Amino acid sequence: MPGRPIAYIHLLTFIKMKKLKIFIIAVAVMLLAIVTPVFSAAKPTNYATAGKGFAVIELFTSEGCSSCPPADELVARIQKEYNDQPVYILAFHVDYWNRLGWRDIFSSADYTKRQGAYAQYLHLPQVYTPQIVVNGKKEFVGSEEGTLRNAIKAGLQKPSTAQITLSNVKAGAQKLTLHYQAAGNGDNSRLLLALVQKSAQTSVKAGENKGRNLAHVQVVRQLQGSLLSNGKSGDESLVLPKDFNPQNWEIIGLLQNTTTGEIIGAARQALASAG
Repeated sequence: MPGRPIAYIHLLTFIKMKKLKIFIIAVAVMLLAIVTPVFSAAKPTNYATAGKGFAVIELFTSEGCSSCPPADELVARIQKEYNDQPVYILAFHVDYWNRLGWRDIFSSADYTKRQGAYAQYLHLPQVYTPQIVVNGKKEFVGSEEGTLRNAIKAGLQKPSTAQITLSNVKAGAQKLTLHYQAAGNGDNSRLLLALVQKSAQTSVKAGENKGRNLAHVQVVRQLQGSLLSNGKSGDESLVLPKDFNPQNWEIIGLLQNTTTGEIIGAARQALASAG
């Protein structure tokens, strides 16, 4: 059989390589079409947008408790991570540690009373620190990061049943005034307004944390409540502490079911000077 010319063989080789290259490209495109959705699904979900929910994190803590600083540090990290989402942190400093050598200047018997109310709502045998309650429904040790993150995720994914809006928030020389509007809350609800100092530091001189410099976030400095009927709006005022600074404070409003303790709505508002 006569041999084929060299040019003809080169042409066949070129055509075969061309077909092989087209085949490889086609296979790569098919694989890319299969793999791409997998990577897309792995991207973090913006639960605040997807679920239209919220997470209210109430930390019960004390400067006199040696187990509390890790919980304070955890909520500080959460605050930075979720600063653009509807995650509301309120740090309540209880007063029952004060008798053990160090008086927490941020503590209040009102906050101890609130923690006691949760013990009743959640059928707990006793109160403790550090304790976190999320949306008034789930409680756990305040330093349990995984549990907290799961609770936040669940809260953000669950649509809220009520809404609260705060407006015309102004801080004068001695008091703060605001307007609120509630919707979808029913008659067995309570409006809670928390005046919050966003950051603070304390050098502890005695007690279990003696010698430590403690950093705090979202310290509740005043809590005021009133019963609401469905869809109510109105005006409220709060007395300001002497060390108030509008640049480092905010107001957080909560709607709480008085029968179950569940937080059904939440909102925050930065403060402005009344001039």
